Amino acid sequence: MNVNLDTQNHLTTVKNLLAKHKLIEGLVKRQDMPHHDLVETLVHKQNRVELQKLLDNLDRQIIARILESLSSEDRQITWQLLRDDRKEDVRREITEAIRAEFIIETKARNRSMMVRVFDLHEGRLHQIPIETKEDLARANPIWIDLVRPEDEQIAWAKDIFDVELPNPKSLTDLETSARFYIEENGEVHLHSDFLLDRKDESRNVAVAFVLHNGILFSVRNKELPVFRLQRLRARAESGYVSEAKDVLLDLYAAEVEYSANALEDVYAELESVGRQVFKSHMTDHEAEKILAAIAEEEDLNGRIRRNVLDTRRALSFLMRGKYLSEDQHAEVREILRDIESLDGHTSFLFNKINFQMDATVGFINVNQNKDLKRLTIISVIFMPLNLLAGIGGMSEFTMMTGGVAWPIAYGGFLLGLFMIGWLTFLGLRFFENKTIKKPKAKKNKIN
Repeated sequence: MNVNLDTQNHLTTVKNLLAKHKLIEGLVKRQDMPHHDLVETLVHKQNRVELQKLLDNLDRQIIARILESLSSEDRQITWQLLRDDRKEDVRREITEAIRAEFIIETKARNRSMMVRVFDLHEGRLHQIPIETKEDLARANPIWIDLVRPEDEQIAWAKDIFDVELPNPKSLTDLETSARFYIEENGEVHLHSDFLLDRKDESRNVAVAFVLHNGILFSVRNKELPVFRLQRLRARAESGYVSEAKDVLLDLYAAEVEYSANALEDVYAELESVGRQVFKSHMTDHEAEKILAAIAEEEDLNGRIRRNVLDTRRALSFLMRGKYLSEDQHAEVREILRDIESLDGHTSFLFNKINFQMDATVGFINVNQNKDLKRLTIISVIFMPLNLLAGIGGMSEFTMMTGGVAWPIAYGGFLLGLFMIGWLTFLGLRFFENKTIKKPKAKKNKIN
C-alpha cells in the first residue's frame, strides 16, 4: 500500500504502541499478585491513553490509511479508541472491505434502550452519537429513531422538541380510526405495521411515526430489517434523502420491497412443497408435514397482504393531507403501483396454497379409502367363512359325518373353508381389475 512518509511515521508509532500494550498486558497476566484483575485493568487503560491521544490529533485520512495497514486484531483495538464523533468521517475514507468490519451504532446506556439520531451531512444521513440529553439538544436532526426507548428518552424528546411520542408498549392497542391523524399543533401521526420475517420468527411489528417541525420520529419495540436497509442506503448514496418526509416515504418503499422479497420466498417454498404434493404416493405422516408447511406459508402470505394494505392506507392519508411535494407525490404513486402488483401476487399465492392444501387433503382421503377398502375385502372374504364355521360347529355336522373319522371330517371342512375364501378373494380381485381397467386409446389414422 502506498502511503506518504508522514503516514508511515504515524503507522510505525501506532504499531509500537500496540506492541508495547500487548507485551505489558501479557506480563501482567502471568504475574500472581493480589488484586490481579484490578491491576490488569489499570495497566490496560494506561497503555491505551497514549494511543488515544495520538489518534485524536491525526487527520481522518491518515487514520484511515493506518487502519488499512494494521492486522484485524490491531484494527479493532484502534477503532475502539477513536472518538464516536470521528468514526463516521473515518469510515468514509477506508475501503469497502475494511468498512464492513466496523458497525457504527450509538452507544446505548442500557441494552433495552436504543436511540439513533441522524442529520444531513453532504447529502447523506449522518448518525450523531447520543448519550445524554445535552447531546440530543445540540443536534439538528431530520430523523430520530427510538427502539424500545425508556420513559427518560421519551421525556427528552418532549422537553427538547415539544413532541408527544407514544409508548411503544401500547402501539398494538390502537383502534383503526386512531392510526392516522393530525394534532392541533400540526403533528402528523401514523401508526403502521412492518413485517419481520425470519426463519425462527415471522410477525408484524407496530411502528409509530410522528412528523413535527421537519423531524421524523419513529418509535418501535423491535429492530427491523427495513430500517437497517434504509440507514445503509441513506449513508452510502448522496442525495438519497433531503428531508424528513423523504425518509418516511423511503421506509414505506423499503417495506414494500421487503414484502416482495418475502413473497418470493413464499413462492419458492410452495414450489418445494408442490414437488412433494404431486408424488405418486404420500404417507399420512408426510401429508401432516406438508400441511404444516403450507399453513405456515399461508400465515406469512396473509401478514404480507395486511402490511401492504396498511402501507397503502398510510400513503393515501399523506396524499390527501397535501403534505407532499410534486416529486414526493410521484414517488408515492410509484409505491402504490408496486403495491397493486403485490396484491395480484398475494391473490395468486392464496389460490396456489388452497390448491395444494386440497390436493394434500385428497391424498389423505385416498389413504383412508384404501384402508377402508382393505377392511371391506377382509369382511367380504370372512363373511361366508363365518357362516360355514357356524354350521360346522353344530351337532348336525357331526351327525352328517358320523361314518367318517373326525380328523378327516374337520380337516376336509377346513380345506373347504380355505378354498372358498381363496375363490372369494380372486373374485374380488377380478371385479376390481375389470372396474379400473382403462380403455385403450384409439389411434387416429391419417389418410
